[in-house]
Amino acid sequence: MSYLTNPSMTPSKNLKNTKSNKTIKLLKNKLADSLMAWSIPIVFVILWFYLTDGKISTRLFPTPFELVHTTIRLIQDGTLLVNLQISSIRALLGLLVGGSIGFILGITTGQFKLAEKILNTPIQMIRNVPHLAMLPVVLIWFGIGESSKLVLISLGTFFPIYLNTFHGIRSIDKSLIEMGKIYGFSAFEMFKNIILPGATSSIMIGVRQSLGRMWLTLIVAETIAAKSGIGYMATNARELMMMDVIVLSLIIYALLGSISDFIAVAIEKYLLRWNPNYQEE
Repeated sequence: MSYLTNPSMTPSKNLKNTKSNKTIKLLKNKLADSLMAWSIPIVFVILWFYLTDGKISTRLFPTPFELVHTTIRLIQDGTLLVNLQISSIRALLGLLVGGSIGFILGITTGQFKLAEKILNTPIQMIRNVPHLAMLPVVLIWFGIGESSKLVLISLGTFFPIYLNTFHGIRSIDKSLIEMGKIYGFSAFEMFKNIILPGATSSIMIGVRQSLGRMWLTLIVAETIAAKSGIGYMATNARELMMMDVIVLSLIIYALLGSISDFIAVAIEKYLLRWNPNYQEE
């Protein structure tokens, strides 16, 4: 029935109803997505309750209630927050150093053929050596202090950002660059308005990959050579067979990884808000 046969249904009311329906549909879709995203963790927690209810020894795996009690205790005595702060600073510093160098070299080799010929081959040779395999060398050169962890995390985060920055620049549509030349863009304007926006999607993929390698490297570095941090806390707990602290450490690492990836996705959507593929439906 149209508003011609029913005067009460005006175009403005139809528009409001359409917007309302779209909003409700969007909320339902987001709720469904959230339920799907958390379905496996929820099933895991249910299984956790079931298995620790007399099915397996709590010495091998703590109950959820024991884990909550341990978390509260470690927060109250300051152990958890201090080690969490130290681990976070280590990880972010390593990402900042390795990511910055990877971004700069990726931009340089991506834009200049001569730089690619000079730098790309040795970088690729080093990339083929797993960065964690370099741990013994890094420990000998830098000791067990903060420098060795910074170097190791920087190595782990460098390559994904470098490769994706290089790939992002080389994947830019050449016609856009030609258009910039026609409009008389300077080198800086070309970089700001064409090259960087065109490569952002690829660069952010590198950032997300680097975040995963960052936490992985931190776990190894803190477990083997550290006097503080979440990994150190887990190592001490292992020696004392404190499974609740070990499991808590693993959960913290998982949460830190998830939170950092969530932030990276939010930044990616913001930077690429002009791109239809990154806009909310």
